[in-house]
Order: sequence, then C-alpha cells, then structure tokens
Amino acid sequence: MEQKIDFSVLDKAIAEFGNEEKSLIAILQRAQETYRYLPREIFPYLAEKLSIPEARIYGVATFYENFSLEAKGKFVVKVCDGTACHVRKSIPILEALRKELGLSEQKKTTDDLMFTVETVSCLGACSSAPAVMVNDEIYPTMTPDTAVALIRQLKENN
Repeated sequence: MEQKIDFSVLDKAIAEFGNEEKSLIAILQRAQETYRYLPREIFPYLAEKLSIPEARIYGVATFYENFSLEAKGKFVVKVCDGTACHVRKSIPILEALRKELGLSEQKKTTDDLMFTVETVSCLGACSSAPAVMVNDEIYPTMTPDTAVALIRQLKENN
C-alpha cells in the first residue's frame, strides 16, 4: 500500500504557483490530484521549499475538508446522506457498498487502493435522490442493487 513519493510534482507546482505561503493551497491541491491524498512525507519537504513551518502546512491540510491525509482509492465513491437522499434510503446503499467491498465506517479504502467509500452531506442532486458520486460523475436514483452493479462494472473495466 506504500506509495513512492515523486517530489518533482511538488517542484513543478512550486515553479507554477510560486514559493510563497499564499501558494500553499494550490500546491497542496496539485499534490492531492497526483497522489490522491497528502502523504505526510511532503510536509517537511514543502516546509523547507516554502520557508514556512511544517505545523502551518499541516494545519491547512487538516482544516480544509477536501484534503485527505489518508490514501484514497482510484475510485472515490461518495454516498450522499443529505436530507433528500437520507429519506429516500441512502444508508442501505452505503451498507451494500461496504459489504461488497469489505469496508466499514472505520476502513474506508480497499487494500488494493481501488475504492474508497465515503458519505457526504450533500451532492446537490436532491431531485434525483438518492445519489452517489464516483470521482466526478453523479449517479442518480440509486438502489443498493444498482450501486453494487456499478462497483462490479468498475472492477470489470479496470
């Protein structure tokens, strides 16, 4: 599960956005796009390159919900549990996905780093609830069966 960190990605982001503290969020976003999370090894590297305390970088990374310090799968599956989705039974969808992938509330990512299953407060697709998002694509009016079929299709095609 360990991933080798390519620091040249950070160097390119620093060259593009600048080596100032105001560039930190953009650099962290680029790192997360590349690694699919923010590996702890990048914090001391960025602290040195940007001349800011490692604790400040960590603070930014943990303040914004979009950043993750844990490895995520190739497919990030977000199950909406907002009011519209919840009342239309999003929790059985979540449970079916976890069962299919051998995940739990504590274990969100498969060992092969193929899938991460998370809940979100709202996907903004209330009219087609319950909704699930895989990476950047929304799947409307899901059921436990259609959600499991989607996972199996993604497995098959990859």
